[in-house]
Amino acid sequence: MKKSKYYYSGKFGIERETLRVDSQGKLAQTPHPFGSDEHITRDFCENQIELVTPVCHSIDEALCSLAELDRRAREVLAEKGESIWLYSNPPHIESEDEIPIADFTGDHSSKRSYREVLQRKYGKKLMLFSGIHFNFSFAEEYLRELNTENEDFHAFRDTLYLRLYKQLILHSWLLVLLTAASPCYDASLDKDGMSGMIISRYSSMRNSERGYWNKFLPILDHRSLRTFTGSIKKHIVTGSLYSASELYLPIRLKPKGVNSLENLAAGGVDHIELRMFDLNPSAPLGIDSRDLKFAHLLILYLLSQPDFDLTPALQEKAAAEHKNAALLEPDIKLLERGAAMIDEIAEYFSDNEEAQQIIGFEKNKINSNACFSKTSMNYAL
Repeated sequence: MKKSKYYYSGKFGIERETLRVDSQGKLAQTPHPFGSDEHITRDFCENQIELVTPVCHSIDEALCSLAELDRRAREVLAEKGESIWLYSNPPHIESEDEIPIADFTGDHSSKRSYREVLQRKYGKKLMLFSGIHFNFSFAEEYLRELNTENEDFHAFRDTLYLRLYKQLILHSWLLVLLTAASPCYDASLDKDGMSGMIISRYSSMRNSERGYWNKFLPILDHRSLRTFTGSIKKHIVTGSLYSASELYLPIRLKPKGVNSLENLAAGGVDHIELRMFDLNPSAPLGIDSRDLKFAHLLILYLLSQPDFDLTPALQEKAAAEHKNAALLEPDIKLLERGAAMIDEIAEYFSDNEEAQQIIGFEKNKINSNACFSKTSMNYAL
């Protein structure tokens, strides 16, 4: 893949979900205190904050923006005796009554209707799992350089993002292996009235079989953006999905402006979203910059790989490997593949010293995870 001066450029954005808790560490029962601020909004429930950075021109800039939003949010919450729960798994919950659906009204009342559908379909507790979404788009100048055959630019762009989407779907397990950070949870997540910490069999519950997945695996047609959006529409028409937002896969293709299937079909792909990052409680903002920078390198590496047919069988395999990577002791073969893939990425970026440091940071995680898996440690609760 050609490495022009625009190669590492692009647009970057971060969305971070967290829960609001009171001084006792319980879910806050107060209304969302940030009004209609588009950068400090709600997700599923009234006590779940989503910080949304503006579009930035680097990961560092996006993290600076996230830090400012985090500071503003914490200041307001501190005045109310509340704080941010910086874990992907929720705190102790007495009952689902403590999980009020986000109170969207007026022009946004449809958002509440959608969340009521999710409540009936999946229950409220599942919706409390929180994480980081990473949004990325290539610099337009770079895409135009790649378009050597002078194809229609919008068609070329859509085809390129769809090809990248398939690669990321097939390799999402690698980012789960590297960023899983939620093995412990409160027993109340299993049953009302229960309490106490449990170390689960998962390193990331929200990415595991217990996490964000549809009741079935939606098989999609990736031959073109038209067939892709059409296959999603079929699931909606048959009632399998309420809307495209209910498509719980770890990667999304997003349009510019309002995120709707109609916008995506009409206007094409604006950016790609990676949705698998756990909140990292050891990082002040919930995410380590090196993890996001590795994700960017992975995107660039996968763009260099040949296209392929993402068959139904491969879609099933991708989902299974994603869930396998979320185990506390993932399959050793998956760890070995992860190490080999990181070596390939290191070779691809052999001329970039900063990239080598980031890749080395991630490789150490794989090596540590492999050693852990081989020991087959048993936890005594």
